[in-house]
Amino acid sequence: MADSAAEARIDQALVTRVLLADDRRAFEQLLRRHQGMVRAQLRRLLHGDHAMADDLAQETFLLAWRKLDQFRGDARFSTWLYRIAYSCFLQAYRKKPWPSGDGDPEEIDHLPAPTHTVDLQMDLERAMRRLSAAEQTVLLHGVQLGLSHEETAYVLAMPLGTVKTHAARGKAKLKTWLAAWHPADDEERTS
Repeated sequence: MADSAAEARIDQALVTRVLLADDRRAFEQLLRRHQGMVRAQLRRLLHGDHAMADDLAQETFLLAWRKLDQFRGDARFSTWLYRIAYSCFLQAYRKKPWPSGDGDPEEIDHLPAPTHTVDLQMDLERAMRRLSAAEQTVLLHGVQLGLSHEETAYVLAMPLGTVKTHAARGKAKLKTWLAAWHPADDEERTS
């Protein structure tokens, strides 16, 4: 937690420098500190479309620059950026929806018992695409990006209870669909 608090203080100091002194170098530091995670968020939302993710990341940082005076510090700066990035994603998605998955969604139920790490990654990606859009998005922010339920609710502009429900349902579905990866769990339950 100390690292997180220190990171938040550094971000807040940089934001203050930008706002009070129009310090563009401070904004460049903010960009460098957060561009990787914003791009990662967008790439996951776009199912690996790196070009579109990079375009939306640029749009995110342009909006952040224009609206930096609206950052009140109610959430971490990174959380505020994630929210802007998610809004950019939604606007782009409304203009041109991307496919949510590939192939038959039932195919994951018929996979043989997996044996390789690459297989696990592929199975997890297929399983994630089977989740509802809300469950995918909540798990992306809460698990893959490491945000708390509260931060996820803020980013997605969603009630906290709804975030918790989508997270629990999504995790339960993934656990069921990926049970072949943990056969020992099944044996423990039946013993």
